[in-house]
Amino acid sequence: MDFSQRISQLPNPRPIAIIGAGGIVTDAHLPAYAQAGWKVLGIYDRVWEKAHAAKENFPLVEKAFPSLEDLIEAAAASSAVFDLAVPADQVLAILEKIPDHSAVLIQKPMGETLQEARQIQVLCQEKKLTAAVNFQLKFAPYMLALQDLIEQNVLGDVYDIELKVCVHTPWELWDFLQTKPRMEVLYHSIHYLDLIRALAGNPIRVQASLAKHPRTPDLADARSSILLDYERQNRARILTNHGHSFGGKHQQSYLKVEGSQGAAYILLGLSLDYPKGRPSRMEYCQSGSNLGWQEIPLEGDWFPEAFIGSMAVLQNHLQDPDFPLIHSVADALQTMELVERVYQASHYNPIP
Repeated sequence: MDFSQRISQLPNPRPIAIIGAGGIVTDAHLPAYAQAGWKVLGIYDRVWEKAHAAKENFPLVEKAFPSLEDLIEAAAASSAVFDLAVPADQVLAILEKIPDHSAVLIQKPMGETLQEARQIQVLCQEKKLTAAVNFQLKFAPYMLALQDLIEQNVLGDVYDIELKVCVHTPWELWDFLQTKPRMEVLYHSIHYLDLIRALAGNPIRVQASLAKHPRTPDLADARSSILLDYERQNRARILTNHGHSFGGKHQQSYLKVEGSQGAAYILLGLSLDYPKGRPSRMEYCQSGSNLGWQEIPLEGDWFPEAFIGSMAVLQNHLQDPDFPLIHSVADALQTMELVERVYQASHYNPIP
C-alpha cells in the first residue's frame, strides 16, 4: 500500500528572500530549498558574517545583503516570498517593514505570547499579507504518510495519540532560550500540539504539568506532561523529558496512533542523539491482518524535507488560491491558543 509523503509542487515558484542566517536556516531551510530546486535571491542577518557564510556555503543563494532594507527592496521588486527565520520577539518589527500584499513564511512560534500572536495576525490582515507559520512537522514525509493513511481509513476511527520524547537535548545550542520565561512547550512541544491539532482538531479539555530539569536549572519548563481530551473516549498525550543524559540505549522519541481498525508507529529519529539524529522509521498494523506490523519506506525526514513541504504549500497557494493554506496565520493562532491553554492548565508562569 502506498501513502503520499510529499506535497506536489506547482510550476513557476516565486524566488525566496531569507531574513536570518542562524542554525535552522543552514541546517534545514537552505538544504530544503536546494533539494527542491528553488531560487534564493538573497539572505540577510544582523550578523553579516552569518549571512556571508550562508551565501558561500550554499550556491543557490545569489547574494548576501548588508542591510534588511536592501533585501526587502530587492525581494519586493522580484515578488519574492519572505522567509522570516528570526527569534519570535523580532517578528512583529520585521513584518512592519515588509511591503503590503507580500507573501511571508514566519518561523515558529507565532510570537512569544498569545497577545503577540494576535498582534501578528492583525498586522498580517491590515497589510494584506499572504502569511503562513512554519509549523513544519506536519509536513515531514512520515506525517504526510500518516495523514494519508488516516484519510484512507486504514486505521478506522482514531481514538488515541501518544507522543513521547525522552532524550538528551543540547539546549546550549540555543543560548537565547535561557532568558525565556516559557521554553519547552513554546519552542519544542508546540510542534506536537500543532501536529495533534492537524490530526484530531482542537481538544475540549487540557490538563498539563510542566517542570524544570535539575540538569538545566537556568531553563524554564524543560519537561512536560500534557493530556488533551476530545469527545467520547478520544484523547492525546505528550510526554517529554529532555534531560535523559544516560546514553542512547533507552532514549525514546516516537508517535503512536491507535484507531478502531489499526495502529501506526513512527520513530522520530531527529530527536535521538541530536543534532546528529538517527534514521526515522514508520510502521502500521491492521486488525485482523496476518501481515502484522508493516514498514513504510520513508522518502526523507523532518530535516530538511518537512521544510520543503511548508514552503511548497505556501507557493502552491500563491499560484492557486483554492490550494489550502493549512498553516496560515489564522490556523497557527489556534495552535498558539492551545499553547496558552497548556500553560494556564499547568499554572506555570501564566501570562494574560
